[in-house]
Amino acid sequence: MARRTRERILEVALAMFNAQGEPNVTTNHIADELEISPGNLYYHFRNKDDIVEQLFGAYEVRMDQALTVPTERLPNLEDVWLQLHLVFECMWDYRFLYRDLVDILSRNRKLKMHFGRMLTRAGTSATGVLKGLAAAGIMRATPDEIRASAENVLLLTTFWLNFNAVRNSRADPNQDDLTQGIYQVMLLIAPFLRDGERVHLNTLASAYRR
Repeated sequence: MARRTRERILEVALAMFNAQGEPNVTTNHIADELEISPGNLYYHFRNKDDIVEQLFGAYEVRMDQALTVPTERLPNLEDVWLQLHLVFECMWDYRFLYRDLVDILSRNRKLKMHFGRMLTRAGTSATGVLKGLAAAGIMRATPDEIRASAENVLLLTTFWLNFNAVRNSRADPNQDDLTQGIYQVMLLIAPFLRDGERVHLNTLASAYRR
């Protein structure tokens, strides 16, 4: 029973953070939504930062899984598509972290350190995929171009939700924003592809064009 209550607190907190923004939700709001006492909530979590840290831990595990690249063979364009799909799905499910990223990290040194390490892993993964595409003859790029392209992929992915929210003068993202983000990232590598692979990439990317 206690375990289920703890899980429900995390589920409701995540939904409320995503819908309203983490800074706008208090532990009392979460307790009210669950129809439990604040004391019951504090039995499971010390404070709101504790809830955020637990949610971030689940997000980090899922993102690490999404960043996994093939080790038994060289990557292909379908691997790029799949990885981006998994990464953006994870971003969508934990979108409050991105919308309120600067505010959350400025208050929590531990999360700032963890997020920085995750970005490093994401950059290493992107670089590995691009190097693999080059080794497979799918793309032509110098080591500096691969390094810069991986950095651009990381930059665009990390700040896509905030950029799109500002551009559209609204704070709430939707699924179209995510699919457009996947499209934009996929086309970052298009200039480096051989002609046949570029056509293939555009075919894959067209599913995300709006």
